[in-house]
Amino acid sequence: MTKRFERSLDIKNGRVDMTHGSGGRAMAQLIEQMFAKAFDNPALAEGNDQARLTLPMVNGKAPRLAFSTDSYVISPLFFPGGNIGSLAVHGTVNDVAMAGAKPLWLSAGFILEEGFPLADLADIIETMASAAKECGVQIVTGDTKVVEKGKADGVFINTAGVGVFDESLDLSTHNIKVGDAILVSGTLGDHGVAVMAEREKLVFDEPVLTDSAPLNGLIEAMVKSGVELHALRDPTRGGLATTLNEMAQSASVGMRLEEAAIPVRPSVRGVCEILGLDPLYIANEGKLIAFCPAAQAEKLLAVMRLHREGRNAAIIGTVVEDENNFVEMKTSFGGNRMVDWLAGEQLPRIC
Repeated sequence: MTKRFERSLDIKNGRVDMTHGSGGRAMAQLIEQMFAKAFDNPALAEGNDQARLTLPMVNGKAPRLAFSTDSYVISPLFFPGGNIGSLAVHGTVNDVAMAGAKPLWLSAGFILEEGFPLADLADIIETMASAAKECGVQIVTGDTKVVEKGKADGVFINTAGVGVFDESLDLSTHNIKVGDAILVSGTLGDHGVAVMAEREKLVFDEPVLTDSAPLNGLIEAMVKSGVELHALRDPTRGGLATTLNEMAQSASVGMRLEEAAIPVRPSVRGVCEILGLDPLYIANEGKLIAFCPAAQAEKLLAVMRLHREGRNAAIIGTVVEDENNFVEMKTSFGGNRMVDWLAGEQLPRIC
């Protein structure tokens, strides 16, 4: 894993704070200097949202798996368009699918707080079951723990996912090349604004719903299109801006974006302007970023727009040579601005 931070964490005197879970610079530093350093191995060092693993030979073949895990601590548990249950399925299915793999199985671990209403738990479980069926995966194992009242904020859920993929497919940030086109599958910031609106009981003329959705069907169509895909990633915590910075560092390239091309719903943009937020840094749970050769970008765009989860897809930028690995953007006014890592925490507990 490429070293990205000149300063080291103060292990002796430092303390974990909320920015270490925001998906931004502080979280990346914590992962790199503590977890990745201690657990170092080739699969982890690839720096993807899932591990790509090759099993021992069976009948002359070496099956390849994608394996991912994520924990969900969102507040509130229920929000416009979904709840923690659907989020826990979609999030892990999407992380597995970003390797081009077909998700097959999930585990589900529940940490329940004493006193949590069984009716709410039933709603969450039923939503999870429905989401799993929609994704074409089975929840095949799990675990349940109960902690004292006040220790878990209702429900925390961990899901892990396993999928299989063709041995010839290789989607990873390390395959991103100078000249690649950068595409997104749809409008940005929907999930974070939907959660914030429910949390603060905000009312809008046009309701904002979470974009939480499975992307494995869209990715399957993209892979079958014959386009030379180089990398896929879903911009969750930290949003588009932080995800692109992470990928630029990993691939040792720079990126140039066109602000006018980046799709954001007017309602989401309006909320962000009122509250001083930037939609580029707000989490998404049903969108992906794709990298492919520029000459094939229009073909890929057309394929994506034929799918329900890609109907608002857009080409938003280009990969460039840059020894500093900066992500920059041409603004709608014709100027240029740096698009840096998320430095703090815009919206806490959104996934």
